[in-house]
Amino acid sequence: MAPSPAEASLPTVRPHPLRRRVLSALVLAPPALAVVVLGGLVFDLWMALAAVLMAREWGRVTAAGRPGAAGWALAAGVAGAVGVAAAGAPAWPAWLGLPAGLAVVYGLARGEGVEAPGWLAGGLVAIGVPCVAFVWLRDLPVGGRLVVLWLLAVVWATDIGAYAIGRWLGGPRLAPRISPNKTWAGLLGGMASAALVSALVARLGDGAGMIGAAAVGGGLAVVAQAGDLAESLVKRRFGVKDAGALIPGHGGLLDRVDGLLAAAPVVALVIGVTGSGGIEWS
Repeated sequence: MAPSPAEASLPTVRPHPLRRRVLSALVLAPPALAVVVLGGLVFDLWMALAAVLMAREWGRVTAAGRPGAAGWALAAGVAGAVGVAAAGAPAWPAWLGLPAGLAVVYGLARGEGVEAPGWLAGGLVAIGVPCVAFVWLRDLPVGGRLVVLWLLAVVWATDIGAYAIGRWLGGPRLAPRISPNKTWAGLLGGMASAALVSALVARLGDGAGMIGAAAVGGGLAVVAQAGDLAESLVKRRFGVKDAGALIPGHGGLLDRVDGLLAAAPVVALVIGVTGSGGIEWS
């Protein structure tokens, strides 16, 4: 039935964007935190499922919504990489298998007439490497659980701080051609929020290294924001607003974890190179 003139004249009430973000975080954060705390097979299966979902979203973005067999090959590749990492296999088989996986996905995409087969195949790196990094970090013999919880807290703080401060202060745009809503004030706000949360996590540990933890958190915020911009660049390249529709009002999984995808490999690389086995204040 058509609305009455009085109903039609009423203004449309839309939920505030920040409120939507908070509500979605309240829904998504508890299960994510729970699987990190549980670890083991539960965490590995969670990461494999997330990898498949993100691979399917990547395929829809880079293959005009029709990834076909190449998209399924991409999903199988990232899930397989997570499985290899979860089994504790050495890193070299994965590195040897990466070129073969890229060739398979690229070849299938070319055969299906995908316009940008290289972009589709690149999902093996863009999604597979961060997911493997998460598995490796959680399986650290010392402090693996705390490292991943810290990583989640820092990136989430970055997102919230950048959004809130950016909307409040406005000012010069950070990268107007890629993401016109991001500002330099938002970046600084995200860095400050991440530094504060990182220091608080250190304080909850043994209280040591709070200043160092704050500095690391602030630096990681820059990496997370770069990941956000990178995903925006990919979507702009293919004329897509959201990577998916998994989360009402917020797009797909890729739209929500782009900062984490950038940050996880950096944290894993730093820990692997320094040989610390975990963050020093864990």
